[in-house]
Amino acid sequence: MRILEALAKACAILAGLLLTGITLMTCGSLIGRNTTGQSIVGAFELTAVAAGAAIALFMPLCQVRRGNIIVDFFTARARPATTDKMDRLGALVLAAIFALLAWRTTLGGLNSYSTHSETQIMGFPEWIVYAAMVPAFVLAGLIALYQSVVGFGRTEEAETAI
Repeated sequence: MRILEALAKACAILAGLLLTGITLMTCGSLIGRNTTGQSIVGAFELTAVAAGAAIALFMPLCQVRRGNIIVDFFTARARPATTDKMDRLGALVLAAIFALLAWRTTLGGLNSYSTHSETQIMGFPEWIVYAAMVPAFVLAGLIALYQSVVGFGRTEEAETAI
């Protein structure tokens, strides 16, 4: 799990760098537009593609930290063993969903590559965004699969504290 967690953190750092870059680009475009009348052409396109990739790149760390939505209304009074089994089942379902996302994103990226699909203004190749998303979805799926098989590393002391 340490390797998966390290890869998840690397994905999150990359996502943070992407978001920082588009934030700086947007600021530069706005400052230029308001001071000299010149803005960065296609900045909104780059913002869209970077944000899409960043969202996918944050998914593995979200899964590692169990940051997905958990509705515990029905399990609040359940035994820890029951809750653990349900959490593992939920992780298995998420693993399947991430596998499906990775598969469909791969197909979308291959289609985008073969048709030479580009953004309208800058002509940025769209397949690059798909290529950034697929490894993140695969990693998130592997993390969820690991969690469904091995569990979440809870101890009895942590369970009694809850």
